[in-house]
Amino acid sequence: MAELPFPLPDLGEGLIEATVLEWLVAEGDQVERNQPLVEVETTKSALELPSPQSGMVLKVHGAPGDVIKVGEPLVVFEVPDDTAGIVGTVPTEEAPKRRVRLSANLDED
Repeated sequence: MAELPFPLPDLGEGLIEATVLEWLVAEGDQVERNQPLVEVETTKSALELPSPQSGMVLKVHGAPGDVIKVGEPLVVFEVPDDTAGIVGTVPTEEAPKRRVRLSANLDED
């Protein structure tokens, strides 16, 4: 089993933090992807954050009333090792391609 942290995501509109209103799951709960995890409040509104994946909730960060900044840990999931891989692709190192700019040489003669 692997531990996979889930930080407070960027909630848009330049918001940098959110206040935990209510946890909708508890440590030890098994959750499914898109299942509501927590209700948070920002300066703009209150919203429920869905789980980004399936797994067991190993740890929740922040009690109701606590302020969590974007990027700080929110939840730690325990997931099977084969699902804890890297999301996305790892860039490969390639030699830069040479770009040539062509322009017309217009003589004024």
